[in-house]
Amino acid sequence: MGEVAKPSVSETSPNGASVCLQRFAVTYEYPVHFTTHLFAPDNPVLRKTIARLERERRHRCIVFVDDGVCDARPTLIGEIEAYASAHTTAIELVAAPQKVPGGEKIKNELFHVEWMQGLIQEHRIDRHSFVIAIGGGAVLDAVGLVAATSHRGIRLIRVPTTVLAQNDSGVGVKNSVNLKGSKNFVGTFAPPFAVLNDLTFIADLPPREKIAGMAEAVKVALIRDADFFRWLEGNIDGLSLFEASTMAYMIRRCAELHMHQIAHGGDPFESGSARPLDFGHWAAHKIESLTRNHVRHGEAVAIGIALDTRYSVLAGLLAPGTEDRVAALLELLGFRLWHPIVDARSADGSNPLLQGIREFREHLGGELTITLLENIGRGVEVHEMDEERVLGAIAWLKARQSAR
Repeated sequence: MGEVAKPSVSETSPNGASVCLQRFAVTYEYPVHFTTHLFAPDNPVLRKTIARLERERRHRCIVFVDDGVCDARPTLIGEIEAYASAHTTAIELVAAPQKVPGGEKIKNELFHVEWMQGLIQEHRIDRHSFVIAIGGGAVLDAVGLVAATSHRGIRLIRVPTTVLAQNDSGVGVKNSVNLKGSKNFVGTFAPPFAVLNDLTFIADLPPREKIAGMAEAVKVALIRDADFFRWLEGNIDGLSLFEASTMAYMIRRCAELHMHQIAHGGDPFESGSARPLDFGHWAAHKIESLTRNHVRHGEAVAIGIALDTRYSVLAGLLAPGTEDRVAALLELLGFRLWHPIVDARSADGSNPLLQGIREFREHLGGELTITLLENIGRGVEVHEMDEERVLGAIAWLKARQSAR
């Protein structure tokens, strides 16, 4: 007989009670590819990704596609089917690619999650099969939740199609949908099998969507990489004109910084209270909610960044004048750093935006932890926010926009 495994730790208390403490570590690894024309038959990236662990197997796949992406590229469904036909030794599509609603609609209505789970069950997609999600961040979130919860986890390949998804959310480990107005209330931490960034999708985006995704690049540069911030300042013309090579570098560097934080930040599944990658997000999430998502996520993040940068100055953490430098960069990239909801008042005279601080803590639990700035490229964590300073930051931002 083989040797019986022993518990990691065994302890006995003075009263004779005992406890076995289980302890193990799991290593996660997934590739993030940067390519173009992913579904061209001669591009091997998708085929090699699917066959990465089992090269001789024909893998069953189900594909969910953002309907907005299909509208922008009407040939996409046919491209996917043609690619599968060209690589039948590795890929078996169990059904035609399925269109799903893009944007927050897919996250707000649980019907979509149940419908996708039903298709996975109907087509007998198992844990050695693949779910392929093609779309913006909301679609990746919802399909990721479906993959993570079906059979306790099916291999997920993400194909992000927006700047925001390619440089931030698509390379991370979160999946979620909303519940009764609570953003990302139902979700999982489940790393994907792979992420395939096809930069040709960016060309199909309307200008507003291209601009919105750049907010996350500014954010991660401010808290982690001063050189990248200076690069953004030095390449405003290329970014504002959406030059392909400039956009490609911005997306890749931003993705690298997000990936480094997830892998080396010490808390990839957010079991603690700190979320440095959510700099500017306490206000952003509330702005999105209060405007019913009429303000895009990236647009709200840009406003949140401006507010928290000014707050950092008011709190004595950051050198005065830095907030103007940051706001100027955001404005030159195309952001409008104001919305009337930021300075709205409830019937009792309070500002609803301030509720975002409480909701930010409640979503994570534990101690309130918000990242501010002590220099460009260096964030600092604080555990309280002074409401008068927040209102002061709002007044500064409002005055700045009024003067433009």
